[in-house]
Amino acid sequence: MEGKKEEKKPKNRVKMREQDPLTRARNFNEVPYGYTPFDAVEEASRCLSCKRPTCREGCPVEVDIPGFISLIKERKFLEACYKVKGKNALPAVCGRVCPQEIQCESLCILGKKGEPVAIGNLERFVADYEAEKGEIKVPEKPKPTGRKVVIIGSGPGGLTCAADLAKSGHQVTLFEALQKPGGVLIYGIPEFRLPKVIVEREVEYIKKLGVELILDAVIGKLYTVDELLNDKGYDACFIATGAGLPIFMGILGENLNGIYSANEFLTRANLMKAYLFPEYDTPIKRGKKVAVFGGGNVAMDSARVALRLGAERVYLIYRRSEAEMPARKAEVHHAYEEGIEFLLLTNPTRFIDDGKGNVCGVECIKMELGEPDESGRRRPVPIKGSEFQIEIDIAIPALGTRANPLLTKTMPDLKLNKRGYIVAEEETGMTSKLGVFAGGDIVTGAATVILAMGAGKKAARAINEYLKWKYWDFKS
Repeated sequence: MEGKKEEKKPKNRVKMREQDPLTRARNFNEVPYGYTPFDAVEEASRCLSCKRPTCREGCPVEVDIPGFISLIKERKFLEACYKVKGKNALPAVCGRVCPQEIQCESLCILGKKGEPVAIGNLERFVADYEAEKGEIKVPEKPKPTGRKVVIIGSGPGGLTCAADLAKSGHQVTLFEALQKPGGVLIYGIPEFRLPKVIVEREVEYIKKLGVELILDAVIGKLYTVDELLNDKGYDACFIATGAGLPIFMGILGENLNGIYSANEFLTRANLMKAYLFPEYDTPIKRGKKVAVFGGGNVAMDSARVALRLGAERVYLIYRRSEAEMPARKAEVHHAYEEGIEFLLLTNPTRFIDDGKGNVCGVECIKMELGEPDESGRRRPVPIKGSEFQIEIDIAIPALGTRANPLLTKTMPDLKLNKRGYIVAEEETGMTSKLGVFAGGDIVTGAATVILAMGAGKKAARAINEYLKWKYWDFKS
């Protein structure tokens, strides 16, 4: 008798369809269209369902990756989404901006000889499918513990910690300094990469878990942490304020008009919707020739936003080579496709004044790579006599961020490192101050969305244990 034929699996990953580069370079609509159900099943069928799945080890929020992919194979798309959300309250966000290629996908067995399973694309698909069907499943609320936890900052780390603590039965209040929740998800990442409706949808889910959200509340000004713990009755605190203070280059002319930090530029464009001016009353200078300095995702975002705001030429100026760029390869690829001009191994030395206080150009010098520095990347060294000038009318330094001291300066008993970041235990987020935990960029410095989420999850687990210990100790 003829044996049953094995179902043929696609060899290469199923690509997501995308907007045409020249079309999308002039709009703010999302670049990839996402998978269809057929695409998702095809891609899921590539998964080997390993007995010892290494992909799970690469997920900071502990998603059961083989479990949800197996459900997609069976076309149980809603169940697959619920499986993801058992561990991850922000699947539609992670499916779009998490660097899966260096985390879960980098550990996929298929990646050893070919392309790994597109775990991020599948996560995005199930989250979008749930939203499209309108069958948002909210877990039953557990019995209240009577404990109150305050979280400062509604970025990815704060939202994740809030969701996990609410699921444990604690009363959770989340304070956000801005007028909208989401932190970097709402002010830092452009619409074409992460539509704001996605963030709003995931925040609504977290609110349905029972989390109270208070906006326009700057902790350190409105209340101190001591007042929250001692006067307002909170039992524990998680600080997830991020690292939002921009770093500048410290070169001549950096205070000229037309020079924005990437933080201000992206906040105006994203959170304050300056790209829709005058519909939204937040003006932004629209340059014809724009220079962005840096090689990370924020630099890519800034360059691509400038292009969409009408720039004729956008230069991405980076002092190392493309191989050293920390940006995701997909973002670099999209930037090239859209016409961003990469000036690599190039460093600015001064900005040029038009005589009226406006930037009209930048002088740069060519670089070559020397010995590796403390980051492991080869150190860029200036080439003498290689200076040249570029005509520009907008400059955007995107060189990273550092800790904002607004909150921490009100906490003299909180231990900070020499760069102003909070010192906290890696596995628990516990700080030097009893009952106060911290995680994400305010501890590590600028990092990824998913690492902040992983820190929020660890802190939630530790806060649960702390609350048990605190009240056991009190009663003894």
